[in-house]
Amino acid sequence: MAAQQPEWPDERELKAALEELSALPPLVFAGEASRLRSALASVAEGKTFLLQAGDCAESFGDFSADAIRDKLKIVLQMAVVLTYAAGMPVLKVGRIAGQFAKPRTKNDETLGGVSLPSFRGHSVNDDTFDAEARRPDPARMVRSYHQSAATLNLIRAFTKGGFADINKLHTWNQEFVAASKQGRRYEQVAREIDRALRFMAACGIDLTEESELHEVDFYTSHEALLLGYEEALTRKDSLSGDYFDCSAHLLWIGERTRQLDGAHVEFLSGVKNPLAVKLGPSATPAEAIALADRLNPDNEPGRLSFITRMGAEKVGDALPPLVQEITDSGHNVVWICDPMHGNTISSGKGFKTRRFADILSEIKAFFAIHHESGTVPGGVHLELTHESVTECLGGAEEVLDGHLEHHYQALCDPRLNARQSLDLAFDLAEMLQTN
Repeated sequence: MAAQQPEWPDERELKAALEELSALPPLVFAGEASRLRSALASVAEGKTFLLQAGDCAESFGDFSADAIRDKLKIVLQMAVVLTYAAGMPVLKVGRIAGQFAKPRTKNDETLGGVSLPSFRGHSVNDDTFDAEARRPDPARMVRSYHQSAATLNLIRAFTKGGFADINKLHTWNQEFVAASKQGRRYEQVAREIDRALRFMAACGIDLTEESELHEVDFYTSHEALLLGYEEALTRKDSLSGDYFDCSAHLLWIGERTRQLDGAHVEFLSGVKNPLAVKLGPSATPAEAIALADRLNPDNEPGRLSFITRMGAEKVGDALPPLVQEITDSGHNVVWICDPMHGNTISSGKGFKTRRFADILSEIKAFFAIHHESGTVPGGVHLELTHESVTECLGGAEEVLDGHLEHHYQALCDPRLNARQSLDLAFDLAEMLQTN
């Protein structure tokens, strides 16, 4: 049984779209996914920290070279802060180039007495509330593919073509961030890195030959929700003979689709990509162990990550039993904290929002629990944007309830803005220094 699938109204349209996708080139390659798996094995050992971040849901309307560059820029800024503070590499994985589908609690949405199909992401339908816009259209999956391909092309150009050069540290500081307290802290880090680079150059070290200073590896991920789309982009690797889902480097199974006898677990157990599973507060140790057995039967390092999304109030009770049982069972997993989804609330004015303090509280508890257990807090999974939105409450330059309506643009879930993202990076840096 495949949960959370759209009710496509025309089977012929669906078949035509999937046939077209099956004939298109892969978006990513098996070798890239295998390199990410190796990098995640380093995360599991505590030698690398994972920063997985991006939009809650990508949009057909928010698509330009500038937008892609600026999304990448905020992740690079955060990674620099974390690397400088912790003295360890940061593995950068984006929720980008494929995060176009969203699970929903209800199949229908009612507004003003009118009920229409729920918005399920731009791969399925449109967020505009009218009957035609909400009709699931399989051709949107093909459009998602082409937008993902263009996005990946630009990301590869930016990360390998000079934009990610360590000497560009100052140019990454966006204008509205540079004018903030967080931006000034970032500039101080950038100046200290500049001095270190000048010192090494003065010592006769040829930094031009160090590719790690001039380019970065950046991987893509999304929730593998629409099984037709994922199956259509699965290819057999000519070198190994293994199957890879070539829609992204890393795929995750959501809290609503992680049923052991469900189609999502069945499908992803058959591909060799690194995988992740979201675990909410209702997840039991037995379920976690069964998922590990099913998705990583060979106990391969870097193959499986558990992304815990408990909520600040529940993480203290819900996470320790999972960590203890998985550790005792000998399963090799990467532990990642998603502090966003368990902390969603409704504001006084009816906006879906999250408190920065709750997000930070869950991350701190995540670190403390792993420290107590002797296990590795491997990384964080964040929903954020480069834009100056007002969707999450709090932060150093506080967003208040009355500010939410000023610049609220989220398609589904509220995101940290660029200032809040940098704020969180500095808080994370302090945790990594003391971990």
